[in-house]
Amino acid sequence: MPRSALRVDAVLVQAVIAGALSFAHLHDLAAAAGQDGWKAWAYPISVDLLLVAAWRRLRSDGPSRLAWCWFLIALVASLGANVATAGLLDLGDVPAWLRILVAAWPALAFMGGTLLAHSLADHSSAPPAPAPPDPDPVPEVEPERAAVAEPDPAPEEIPALPTPAPPPAVPVPAALVDHARKVADDHHARTGARIDTETLRARLGVPPHLADAIAAQLA
Repeated sequence: MPRSALRVDAVLVQAVIAGALSFAHLHDLAAAAGQDGWKAWAYPISVDLLLVAAWRRLRSDGPSRLAWCWFLIALVASLGANVATAGLLDLGDVPAWLRILVAAWPALAFMGGTLLAHSLADHSSAPPAPAPPDPDPVPEVEPERAAVAEPDPAPEEIPALPTPAPPPAVPVPAALVDHARKVADDHHARTGARIDTETLRARLGVPPHLADAIAAQLA
């Protein structure tokens, strides 16, 4: 007979026990603060759901002030109920300030759940990617002046002047071309028009001849 694949996970059992105890403590505190009937059972559900929602936001979108704030609020509410029902508080005579906190919790939890569900992730704290360093400027090479040939004795035959050699191609690093392509795509998305060479040179902070070489590769 094959062995059963069902195995008891000690961590899961511990989590169930801790959750049940915290649930009962929150219910007892809410009932002592005047929230009787089904309302006393809704309080632990509200606290645990806010705690899980904040933790899920931290795991999915990364650390943020919003998620950490509501996670700590729900954690303090849960731990506070556990400590208060451990004999340190007379549940037969709950102070007025605690009754006010318990009565205000539904509105606070509703606001926290709404912000966690509908607010965008805050990535503004991430530093921007550094721009690639400017390459060393390539010295311009003046084409050699073509020597003018002496005229032949025959005036009707004029030799053609040699065509000057084209300037050497400017080497452009691949990383700089990729960065320039992102800048051009961003300009096109914002303005609807292709970026011109002068704007590209100003955005990248490169010499004019290097901007021309980059624009030629982006064309």
